[in-house]
Amino acid sequence: MKALVYHGPKKVSVDTVPDAKLEKLTDVVIKLTTTNICGSDLHMYEGRTDVEKGKILGHENLGEVVEVGKAVDIVKKGDKVVLPFNIGCGFCANCERGLTGYCLTCADPSVMPGMAGAAYGFAGMGPYSGGQAQFLRVPYADFNCLRLPEDADEKERDYVMLSDIFPTGWHATRLANLKPGESILIYGAGPVGLMAAMSARIQGASQVFVVDGQADRLELAEQIGATTINTKDGDIGDQIRELTNGLGADCGSECIGYQCHNAKGKEVPNLVMNSLVDSVKATGSIGVIGVFVPKDPGAEDKLAKKGQIAFDFGKFWFKGQKMGTGQCNVKAYNRRLCDLIHHDRADPSRIISHELPLEDAPNAYKHFDNRDAGWTKVILHPNA
Repeated sequence: MKALVYHGPKKVSVDTVPDAKLEKLTDVVIKLTTTNICGSDLHMYEGRTDVEKGKILGHENLGEVVEVGKAVDIVKKGDKVVLPFNIGCGFCANCERGLTGYCLTCADPSVMPGMAGAAYGFAGMGPYSGGQAQFLRVPYADFNCLRLPEDADEKERDYVMLSDIFPTGWHATRLANLKPGESILIYGAGPVGLMAAMSARIQGASQVFVVDGQADRLELAEQIGATTINTKDGDIGDQIRELTNGLGADCGSECIGYQCHNAKGKEVPNLVMNSLVDSVKATGSIGVIGVFVPKDPGAEDKLAKKGQIAFDFGKFWFKGQKMGTGQCNVKAYNRRLCDLIHHDRADPSRIISHELPLEDAPNAYKHFDNRDAGWTKVILHPNA
C-alpha cells in the first residue's frame, strides 16, 4: 500500500509499505477515504519530537471497514467509520471514566514514568501506524470506531473532523468551563481555534474573541461569528478589557501550544499562556489544548528545551484563576458532535482550504508548515 512516511526533519514521502493487517481478533482494517494533515503533525515534520524515521503519520482518519477480526461484534464489513485520534481499550480504569486519551492498556510506558495514552502515527504515543495511507489497522475496533449515519458520503468532509479537531475545539471550551452567556478568549485561529470558536457559539457564548496574526485565518473566524483581534494591533489584555467593561474575558482557551510566536514572528513559548492570565478576568478559567511537550531539544529557549516555560504564576494565583489542560478524550464528545453535523447544526468542513490526493501530501506539508496564506486545513484522499 501507499503511505506518507517520515524520514527526518522536513523529509516526508509517499512510499510503498507493507499492507495494514489484522494483528488481534479485536482489530479491523479500514480503507481510508479521507485523512487530514493536523497542526500536531507539523511538530514531527519539523523534527521537534523524537518520532522515529519510518513512521507512517496521520491521526485524523475516516474510511470503510474492509476486514473484521473474529472477536469484533458491532462493526461490520462495509461500515463507514471515523476514528478518534486517541486509541483506547474501553476497559482500563481511565477508559471506564471516559478518559480515553489516557488509556493505560494502549500506552507506551517506555516514554516516561506514569505515561498514559496512545494515538495513530504520533511521537511517544505507542507503536501504532498512522492513517495518511491507503489502509489502517484499528485496535479494539468495537470501542474505537464510530459508525456514521446514512449521510456519511454526503457529509464526509464534516464527519472526518470528528477524528480530532472538532472534539478538540469543543474540549478547549470545556476545559475553560465556558457557560452560556459568558465571554471566551480563544488564542489561535488555526483549525482547532476555529473549531473552539464554532463550539463556543453552539454552546451559547455571548462574546467569542479570537486572537491570531494571520489575516486569512482571522477572516475565517469572523465568518464563524467571532470578534477578531490581530496580534499586530497592540497589547491583547488591554484590547480585551476594553471590550469587556474592564474586567477581562470570563474564560480563555489556548489553542496554539509550545511553538507560539510573537507579532514579529519570533518563537516565545510562554507568550500565550501569560497573555491569557492577563486577559482573563479574576476567578476566570483557562483551558489549554495546544500541544506542550515534555522536552523540546530543538527549542532556542533554555527552559523550553526541558519542556518548561516561565509562567506568571503569581498573577495567576492572585487572580484566583483555574486551569484545565491535556489532550481531548475524543470519545467523550464525538457521538453527540456527530449528531450536530447530521442535523445541520454544525459544519466544521467550512474551514477546509485544500482537498488533495495522497501523492500531494509532501508538498501540502511544506505549504502548511510555512503557514502560507490560504493553507488552513488540508484533507487527503488516499484511495481516490
